Amino acid sequence: MDPRPSTRTKPVEVACDPLGIGGAVPHMVGIGGCGMSALAKLLASSGVPVRGTDMGATPVTDSLTRAGIEVGFEQTAGALGDDADVVIASAAVGADHAEVVAARDRGIPVLSYAQALGRCQAGRTGVSVAGTHGKSTTSAMLGCALTDAGIDPAVIVGATCAQLSRGALTEPGEKTGFRLGSPTIQNGEWGGRPGVLLAEACEYNRSFHHHRPTVASIGVIEPDHLDIYSSLDEIVEAFRGFAQLVPDEADGGRLLIAHEGAHRTQVAAGLTCRVETIGFSPAADYVIGFDPSTRRVSVSHEGAELGAWVNTMAGEHNATNAATAFALGVILGADPQLLGASLGAFGGLDRRLQMIGEADGVRVYDDYGHHPTEIARTLEAVRQSDDPAERGGRLITVFQPHQHSRTRFLMEEFATSFEQADIVIVPDIYFVRDTQAERHKVSAADLVDRLRSRGVRAMHLYPFDAIVEQLSTLARPGDVVLVMGAGPVWKVAHGFLGAHAGAVVS
Repeated sequence: MDPRPSTRTKPVEVACDPLGIGGAVPHMVGIGGCGMSALAKLLASSGVPVRGTDMGATPVTDSLTRAGIEVGFEQTAGALGDDADVVIASAAVGADHAEVVAARDRGIPVLSYAQALGRCQAGRTGVSVAGTHGKSTTSAMLGCALTDAGIDPAVIVGATCAQLSRGALTEPGEKTGFRLGSPTIQNGEWGGRPGVLLAEACEYNRSFHHHRPTVASIGVIEPDHLDIYSSLDEIVEAFRGFAQLVPDEADGGRLLIAHEGAHRTQVAAGLTCRVETIGFSPAADYVIGFDPSTRRVSVSHEGAELGAWVNTMAGEHNATNAATAFALGVILGADPQLLGASLGAFGGLDRRLQMIGEADGVRVYDDYGHHPTEIARTLEAVRQSDDPAERGGRLITVFQPHQHSRTRFLMEEFATSFEQADIVIVPDIYFVRDTQAERHKVSAADLVDRLRSRGVRAMHLYPFDAIVEQLSTLARPGDVVLVMGAGPVWKVAHGFLGAHAGAVVS
């Protein structure tokens, strides 16, 4: 079977009304978030007079201001102004937020970020990357690869990457989670179709049901967001609903799903789009090859190798991310050779196993991982790529649990995910989205107790300054300090480097 698309359409201009609301003025609440800021820039590029508010000034809000987008920091009912026609609210903004309440009182429609993104995708060739893990990395890899292959995509990623705006084969640019792209696909078998709008598709609160993908991928599906879902079966059903959004094969609809671990028989049953699988199994449509000693990644289709490259990012999970990006690029009609060259030059995202510096012989990494599977894979990748044991050192992990409900529901999984660590330091659980009642059901000390019961040397420390002080006493030359979590725990990594004169910051 030819991996390239078999149909081609005439050029289509992107609508000048990307939200489908007749040129209305959108007010964005939480405009400084990664996805929200990227959406704001996308709307502004279409001539929409977008503005918004956030809690305070950040480098992201500064970049919005430089782009000519009005950003305020008074998050009150009066911030809406007199001319706002629609409010777009970040997923982090609650229904009781003053601006959201004021909008509803005035009869102004309120869209979630995912709803607004889906409306924008409807006017383009939407590409959505879903799965429990690896969405940001896969999306950034694919965005860079499509750029280097001349497809010129618009990209929204929930993390920053210095290569995203220009591709991986040129000099890095400003760190960003957004790329504008062209209104039509510029190259390849799909040339002339509406331009690609690539975004990661999050299953939290079923927000990915608002996407409008022409091409989608689904990676491994595991229990997560159990404050929203009652069981794994319910999560799988949500992914099935997402898969059903992909259009018929005759209309270009394509779904790439993990051969193993994605519950594909349930998720893909009865779909009318073209469904293909990817994985390490020889039975997959796109077969991944990976040598952890050299980091060589290859992708084969129908017994023939389509491309191969050497990953800069360590770990089998990153080999899977890169291979998925490659296969999606092939599906979108890009040149496989250019895709492989780009993926081999991709240097990574911020907070994805990012080596940020070294102090007194101690190497410091920062990582976003906050799910047990992500933790285990990241620790394994460190052991493969920069094993401190080879230098007589230890792997010291600082892990901040993210959400009390996730910690409670996945306690046993967390307790088994740190087997590769020599020492684990656990600060207080990052409190977000949960109720106060949930907050009192579990603590960081509970996780420490479980780890110690399994023979892991673990301790609970807080605040972050105390952890930095402990690391300064504990860490010795040859050690690796790995800081992990989706909350502000990154401050520990930077604080440790900042506390050491002569530290080398990457």
